[in-house]
Amino acid sequence: MSLILPVIADRQHWDRPAVDVRRGTTPLHPLFAFECEGGAAHSVGIRKEGDRVSQPGTASAPGRTPAWRYAIGMLGTSIPINMIKGSMILFYVDILGLDVRAYGVVMVIYAVIDAFDNPLLGHLSDRTRTRFGRRRPWLLVGAPMLAACMIAFFSAPASLRGIGLVLWFAVFAILCEAFDSMLNANYGALLPELYPRERDRAVANGLRQGFQLVALVISLAVTPLLTTGVFGTEQSTQGFQITAIVYGAIALVVIVFMALGARERPRYSTRERPLLLPSVWSIVRNPTFWTVGLTGACYGIAMALVLSGIQLYVRYSLGLPVVNALYLQGIVILVSAGGLVVWTRVIARRGALWTWRLAFAVLAASFAALFFATDLATGIAAGVLVGAGWSGMLATNDLIVARVLDADAARNGEHREGLFLSAFGFFGRLNGIVTGLALTSLGVFFGYNSGDDPGTDPGLAFRVYLCVYPFVLTTIGAFAARLISVPIETPPEAAEPVEPPPEPPSGPVEESAVERPR
Repeated sequence: MSLILPVIADRQHWDRPAVDVRRGTTPLHPLFAFECEGGAAHSVGIRKEGDRVSQPGTASAPGRTPAWRYAIGMLGTSIPINMIKGSMILFYVDILGLDVRAYGVVMVIYAVIDAFDNPLLGHLSDRTRTRFGRRRPWLLVGAPMLAACMIAFFSAPASLRGIGLVLWFAVFAILCEAFDSMLNANYGALLPELYPRERDRAVANGLRQGFQLVALVISLAVTPLLTTGVFGTEQSTQGFQITAIVYGAIALVVIVFMALGARERPRYSTRERPLLLPSVWSIVRNPTFWTVGLTGACYGIAMALVLSGIQLYVRYSLGLPVVNALYLQGIVILVSAGGLVVWTRVIARRGALWTWRLAFAVLAASFAALFFATDLATGIAAGVLVGAGWSGMLATNDLIVARVLDADAARNGEHREGLFLSAFGFFGRLNGIVTGLALTSLGVFFGYNSGDDPGTDPGLAFRVYLCVYPFVLTTIGAFAARLISVPIETPPEAAEPVEPPPEPPSGPVEESAVERPR
């Protein structure tokens, strides 16, 4: 079987060829142009050694971004937000005395605001056209802003009470979440662009999730030691402020380093800038967006509950000093880091969807085990299972989302990963609403209102918060994952933006330009 490639020597018949393959001045029909691994443009059957590749109106295709260089960015994006989510209840509710009802109201308000600004930020990123790319400018601006807001968040004066404390908490919680959204929408959008093939994505995603686990060791496991032992005490706020300054500096350096090394693909910046309302309407009419988004939210909300409540679970449910959260979180993270290697191999053999479903079931079972832990030893034993399930979700969840992005790009001919990921972020923003309501429920059912008024059984309250609620959510997610379907892996060239095929030329075709059967 042979491929006949009509190539016309006369340029006047071609308005905007997508790719020129130059051996002399002969342009290639855009229908037969695609981008292969490494960013080099190839044609089928006629490319020869020494040919030069160019694209009118854009820069030449960039080289591949090293997977480790992209992945290390997760270290910088994860440290600030995980310190915030992991310590905000301890800092504001238990130490400063913020009422859980006020906390719940603020979480609902900020989740609603974030649900609207998140898609807008993603859309603006998709429409950005600079010589530095679409995503890098946002990363370079968002990094210092998030660091500054995190430091302010943990610098609330100890004298603040009442409405003043509520306003300080609300303003900086909302600002931190907004800049975190800006960073993660742009950072996440780079994954399908830099690594079009699922195998390459699995490697890059495995590495970045490994860096996220390192960030979690720093921002969750080490934080209690720094805030309550090295820089402060269990009842003071000074340790949180100093730790936030250190973490903010680390995050800023890492994000800037990653952003400057990311090699965006000029072809993904299509000539047409997507419009907001038609793009949003197209996304919300996509049933896969809802099924994958809601199922993934069951995992995201469950882990948000764990991250926000682990220190108080250790204090009240296990009856240990908060510093012991270091050991429980540490073992979970270490198991998760080792598990990424195993789960990545399972993905290579069985595919992302099958592995995603298995990971959901393991994670659900782990929360049942955690409920029955009575001391640090049994808590660590249950934490091993939590780490195994969590590791599987880290390795697979983003790959499932990336398939949905690929299918959208292939269907619509536009790469709008920023808006699409921000729309998926809407489900993530349900975290704030659910965690706020979950914490408020502890006051209703168990009488826990704050550190000053913990009720009669705060130990059981935080077992329910950290174990029962996540178990219910992940069980629902595990069943849903068995029922839904996701797009198959899209070939990288299918997702490339191409120009509409030109009309057939009216003149004769040069005989020398046609590949004959061999």
